[in-house]
Amino acid sequence: MSGSPIEALDLAALLCSRVCHDLISPVGAIVNGLEVMAEAKDEETQTFALDLIKKSAGTASAKLQFCRIAFGAAGSAGAQIDSGDAEKVARGFLEDGKTTIEWTLPRLLLPKNRIKLLLNMLLIAQQGIPRGGRLVIEPVGEGESMGFKVSATGTNAKVPPNAALISGETGEEALDAHRIQPFYAGLLAKACGLTASAAMEGDVAVISAR
Repeated sequence: MSGSPIEALDLAALLCSRVCHDLISPVGAIVNGLEVMAEAKDEETQTFALDLIKKSAGTASAKLQFCRIAFGAAGSAGAQIDSGDAEKVARGFLEDGKTTIEWTLPRLLLPKNRIKLLLNMLLIAQQGIPRGGRLVIEPVGEGESMGFKVSATGTNAKVPPNAALISGETGEEALDAHRIQPFYAGLLAKACGLTASAAMEGDVAVISAR
């Protein structure tokens, strides 16, 4: 990782910490649900526990599928990924009762690092609308050299505090599990030959790579 302010082993460890952080909550809820079921004496409590387990298992599965592409190897070196698969995992992970996705990318095969970059840009943009809202994904250019623009609209939308790391500027603060994801997105952008940025455009938080 020539030119990077972090060693490869540290980068891997911090990304693993980030993934574990995302999975702790739903997996913990599954454990709690199983404990409630084991102790439940009435049907109502058992039904509640089962619903909790089903919902949490679904959440954990969606997060794993998303993280597998966003952070994992996702195929051999030089592999391509269907943008339709990226859309599916993004919707499964990020869409809920508060947040919707407007996906305007054409369906095509793209180099895996570009798909990984896009999913990481979505994560950053989603953090800018903690109360929910709309994420709009647009292509910048076309073909395998395509870049992306992700716009986050919602109540008090803002650029997340650590989003500037996507531009490759680390500042004086040490990289940790909270800051590693936007920094990793910046590494992906650089690997794709793109320049990434995060900025407000009016009342819309925009994460772009072009």
